[in-house]
Amino acid sequence: MLKEEIEKIYNEALEKINDIKEEQALKDLKATILGKKGELTEILKGLKDATPEERPKIGALVNEVRDSLEAKFSEVQNAINQKILEEKLSKDTIDVTLPSNKPIRGSKHPLNRVIEEIEDLFVSMGYDVVSGPELETDEFCFKRLNLPEGHPARDMQDSFYITEENLLRTQTSAVQARVMMANEEKTPIRVIVPGKTYRREDDATHSHQFNQVEGLVVDENISFADLKGTLEVFMKKMLGQNTELRFRPSYFPFTEPSYEVDVSCFKCGGKGCNLCKQTGWIELLGSGMVHPNVLKMNGYDPEKYSGFAFGVGLDRLAMFKYDITDIRLLYRNDVRFLKQFDRKDEEYEIKY
Repeated sequence: MLKEEIEKIYNEALEKINDIKEEQALKDLKATILGKKGELTEILKGLKDATPEERPKIGALVNEVRDSLEAKFSEVQNAINQKILEEKLSKDTIDVTLPSNKPIRGSKHPLNRVIEEIEDLFVSMGYDVVSGPELETDEFCFKRLNLPEGHPARDMQDSFYITEENLLRTQTSAVQARVMMANEEKTPIRVIVPGKTYRREDDATHSHQFNQVEGLVVDENISFADLKGTLEVFMKKMLGQNTELRFRPSYFPFTEPSYEVDVSCFKCGGKGCNLCKQTGWIELLGSGMVHPNVLKMNGYDPEKYSGFAFGVGLDRLAMFKYDITDIRLLYRNDVRFLKQFDRKDEEYEIKY
């Protein structure tokens, strides 16, 4: 009885399998016959009613039928998979004679363009390009720049302290002390230091991370005239030969005397506009003569040596140079914005 039922299940299954063309229908049929509650499984459950002599024969027959049907299901499944693949390939056929899409190509970032232009200029003037750690110590970031603990000028820079002694540098001036201390022979120093700096900011117009370039010169008989002449060459190169400079007395702990440097507004030519707030001038950088205390703390005799230092924000300089109205554009990496810089400087016509 069981043998005849098994043969019937097998023959009917073969007929149904051969008629199936869809993957889901095949899965459903397989579950109906070979699943946990399938027809063959139910046959095995009925072996308890068979005689001891019939049980091994029926069990062997069920296994034989199962193996045969498994093979048949796999054969049909492979045929269905092949059909699906062929249909997909026919739909996805690529016509190699069609013109390809133009690939999106990158371009040099305006900040990198400004940094490279500054480096080329100062290297041509005999300067070295140096770098320093962004994770700085309190000693180099403050103490060796004439800002001892408790100095009120420390409050001017809200800093990111990592530990009690380590912080993210608030200015590239931190490299000044490292350069002077490393110069054991006390030979003349002419360096620029481009790099990232960090300060805590709590308003919408400033970023916690920005880029600076620091300049430092130390030698005998360095005067304010050297500083003024250097900055004039620097600004005229970056912003145009008609650029004028204005020095205003200011205060920085590591320079004495100290100056804020304004440049004539490149948009209105000094006549007054919304960019310069009708003054004709734009504040751009800080500068001054290296403080005698800084020279002394870093191994230089202030009676013999003198020097000057300056620092300018590269983000701000790039915005002025390329007429970028929103600093956030420098950090979004929007290809539509960056591709405008894939041309020579004199060809720029930035539009937003």
